[in-house]
Formats: sequence, structure tokens, C-alpha cells
Amino acid sequence: MIGLLLFSTFLGGGVFNASNILLAAAVALCGMSVAFPVGVGLALVLGVLINYFGAAKGDPLFIFLGVALIAAAIVMNGLAYRMARTGKRKLTAKGLLISVAAGTIMAFFYRFVASSMDLDSFTAPAAGKMTPYTAVVVFATGVFVSNFLFNTIAMKCPVEGTPVRPSEYFGGTFGMLGGAIWCLGESFSMIASGKAGAAISYGLGQGATLVSALWGILIWKEFRGAPGASVLCNAGMFVLFLAGLGLLIYAGA
Repeated sequence: MIGLLLFSTFLGGGVFNASNILLAAAVALCGMSVAFPVGVGLALVLGVLINYFGAAKGDPLFIFLGVALIAAAIVMNGLAYRMARTGKRKLTAKGLLISVAAGTIMAFFYRFVASSMDLDSFTAPAAGKMTPYTAVVVFATGVFVSNFLFNTIAMKCPVEGTPVRPSEYFGGTFGMLGGAIWCLGESFSMIASGKAGAAISYGLGQGATLVSALWGILIWKEFRGAPGASVLCNAGMFVLFLAGLGLLIYAGA
């Protein structure tokens, strides 16, 4: 029993890593302001539903309404991307398809982790169940080990540009820091799942999509020169996404 739970959490780390590498590839093709709302937004919609039916907690009406608004936000972002033909990045089906693949895979990782924890009691978990602190260590180990497979494939078969040598993997400056920050956030998400439930905790954690989209639009100027209709669609995307997250928070309250 314990071995299966450890493997489930370890597998969750591998699943997340595969989806995250695909998401990075999508960012290279269509930018942060599209890859994150489409990929992670889809992961949020599917993941909330998967985790809710796996361990129901929270008001289902507001959970499903929140998910519906976030799904509408994804559509708005896709429309904005389609209209923004004047930017530096061309509209490519490849980037959108990779975003969808990343989001679909990412939707399942949290369920593997949540199923290994006793969500009703972190202070005195049932025999064989883990606390969030143990789970995040096993999860991170799954990310690390699977990286030797997934990242090697990504370096040898990049979605654009030339293959990357293994030595170049260590040429980044802030990669390790970014991973540490993300892991800290995931730890808080796992801890919160005890009170809010896995579905709501997961959904709110994926709210980072909005921050990523803002970086792409405001910092990297990925929609520079886009028509006014595209700008309005992006504004609508933010409103719908925030409203959806607000309903998820209310569902947990």
C-alpha cells in the first residue's frame, strides 16, 4: 500500500514534468500570453473536475460555474491570438496544439499526488497516507528523475532551432531559483488542500496563469501592434479568469 502511494506521488512528478516541458515548448512558439492561458487554463478546467470527482469538497455549483468562466476565458485568449497577426509571432497551429497537449497532461498530476495524502487529517494521517511535506519531497524526486528522459528528448528534438548539447543545460542563470520558487508554491497548495479540498486548491494554484499572461502582454509586448479587437479579447480573458477564480474561492468558503 505504501509503495503504491509513493509511486503515485512519484508518477505525479513525472507527469507534471512532461507537461511543463511541453508548455515551455509552446511558449517558444506562441509566447507566454497565449501558451499559459490556453495550456494551464485547460489544465485548470480539467484538473478541477478530475480532482473534484476524485475527492468532492466545496460547493459544486460555484466550482462548475467558475470552471465555465475560465473555459470562456481560454476561448477569448485564443480569439485574441488569432486576430493578432501583426505581432512578431505568426499564428501557428503547432504552438496551440502543444499548449493543449501540455494542459491535458498537466490536468492529471495533482490527482496522483492528492490521492496519496489524507486530506481529512494532516496532523494524524491514516496509516500509509502521507502529509503534504512528505508528498512534496517524493513529487520533486519524480520531477528530477523524469527530467533525464523528458529533457534529453526535448534537447535533441526541439520544436524550433537546433538541438542543444547537454553541457548547455547548465548555462542558465535563474533556472534553479525558478524551480525552488515553484516548489515552495506547490507546497503551499498541497497544505491548503486539507482545508479547501484538492479541486479548489489546485484551481487557485493555477491562477498563476494570469500573472504569466500579464508578463507576456506587458513585459514582453507579445501583442504589440495587435488590432483593437484583440486587445478587447485579452481584457475579456482577464475579467472572465478573475471571475472564475473568485467563484472557486467562494465555493471553498
